[in-house]
Amino acid sequence: MLAGCRRVTFFPAVLTLPAGGSATFFCNISMETDSGSEYSLNWYKEINHSQAQKIAEISRNKPQTKTEKYLLTNHTPAFKIEILNLHQNDSGFYYCGLITFFEPDKVMESNRSHLVVTAAPEKTNATDAPELEEGGSPDHIKAVLLGILLLAGAVVLLIFGYLTVTYRRGDVQKPRSENVPVEEKPPVVSVSTVDYGVLEFQRDQCTQVPSETRPVDQTEYATIVFPEEKPVTPERGKKHQDERTRQLQLQPC
Repeated sequence: MLAGCRRVTFFPAVLTLPAGGSATFFCNISMETDSGSEYSLNWYKEINHSQAQKIAEISRNKPQTKTEKYLLTNHTPAFKIEILNLHQNDSGFYYCGLITFFEPDKVMESNRSHLVVTAAPEKTNATDAPELEEGGSPDHIKAVLLGILLLAGAVVLLIFGYLTVTYRRGDVQKPRSENVPVEEKPPVVSVSTVDYGVLEFQRDQCTQVPSETRPVDQTEYATIVFPEEKPVTPERGKKHQDERTRQLQLQPC
């Protein structure tokens, strides 16, 4: 028989972890007398708050026990128990039970500890996390972007207004002759006309000149230039030439 008082404690009392990690509990055995007795330690999980399911076991003389889901390490008088690769269905109440070889029918149970497994956090890119921390909240980033867009729009409007006003001022300052097309008039060419007239010097009919001394009739030609501003047509030139010839013939000898 194992004499003395024994006590088994299980901690931490509550543990909340995300899925994908691991949970670590400790089971401590306190014996005031005969610490060299043989015993084993079982680990249980409550199902439906009434039934106990044995999930792992380790003896005092065994340093470690490992399965795909659990890892038990002996640190007498304390035992470390780890639940690997947590899932949300691992949530529940756990406790350990001490079984001695001298009292095989008696199990000394520890207190209950509550394990809560939450959903796994969403994966974020390593490069995005620092940007969010430096820039602030998403609302702050949206506000900054909106301010930048509004400022850029205002600058574009100012430039457009300046160009419009400058263009209109340039049109006002131009002379009217440049804005209104000028009707081109055909150029007026001053043409100098040349009229040829025949000067006939008629002898005096009253004076009888002997045939021996009668001078030979001579015809002299002179060039008379009449400036004309209007274009000279063939009809007008011929008419003018006839008038000049007539005037010369009517002159007295």
